[in-house]
Amino acid sequence: MDKRLLGNSDMNISRLGLGSWAIGGDIGDWGWGKQSEKDSIKTIHAALESGINWIDTAPAYGLGNAENVIGKALKQTHYKPFIFTKCGFTWAAGESELNLRLDKASITAEIDASLSRLNVDIIDLYQIHRPLSNDENEEAWRTLAELKQQGKVRHIGVSNFSDTQLEHVHAIAEITSNQPPYSLINRGIEKKVQPWCQQHNVGIINHSTMGWGLLSGAMNKARFAQLDRRDWRHKCNAYKDPAFSQHLELVDFLKAMAEEKGCSVAHLSIAWTLGNPATTGSIVGARNITQLEGLFGATDVNLSTKEYTAINSFIDVQQAVPV
Repeated sequence: MDKRLLGNSDMNISRLGLGSWAIGGDIGDWGWGKQSEKDSIKTIHAALESGINWIDTAPAYGLGNAENVIGKALKQTHYKPFIFTKCGFTWAAGESELNLRLDKASITAEIDASLSRLNVDIIDLYQIHRPLSNDENEEAWRTLAELKQQGKVRHIGVSNFSDTQLEHVHAIAEITSNQPPYSLINRGIEKKVQPWCQQHNVGIINHSTMGWGLLSGAMNKARFAQLDRRDWRHKCNAYKDPAFSQHLELVDFLKAMAEEKGCSVAHLSIAWTLGNPATTGSIVGARNITQLEGLFGATDVNLSTKEYTAINSFIDVQQAVPV
């Protein structure tokens, strides 16, 4: 799999990275329902064997469970992928409600817990999961810079930051990467965030590239109704009409193009994000090997200028109609 250098780091990462939110399992409000640990470990191994060389995770994914599962999987393989995790979300013992904290004491405790769960000595990329106020972001960023000096993390980055928030922390210490949401149904970073990152040599690793399963080509209203009732997507606005119906119309449009190109809707959706010059890599999530194997071909799909224009024009027309 092709690789690209991530920002100002020394890490050449594969164009696809394995996301682990879904394999965190059933944690209540922000989980994906029941998940098999055995399937998760097999999926991680299959991803590494395919050429994916980085795994993105966070303590919030399964209240530490995703990190634990990754740690177990890595004990059972000779592959040594880059490990990217995050800080910011905490929870009380015996509870599943997540609280966003960016103070130094909290982050200092979080990094040690993540290192233990992942069973590693150093985190390759440590990221602020979600921003708060400028003062809180600054305290968190200074803490991450200290952790880098201490040798607990190799590189530091952020997730879900706006261009102004990026500018604020960049004045304190260099940013290696930003992890924003980016997909055919969420293009909000194109006007400001992507240009800022390109100008400052900050790598972009996109999350939610599959629109939480909406852009897989397999989702429909009947399948959605059958999802585990604990799956957080039952509360997701993208899965509520009229937006849901509009997204499914986009998928139908993509199906016709995918058929002409001899690929899947999932391949087409991911390839669209990879084709943006600001993108270093995109995260793909899978709960089993079958789902994962359905995503591998995305890096082989090349979209022509005409095809990009056709897709973007369809979306522009859709967005012109209020939902």
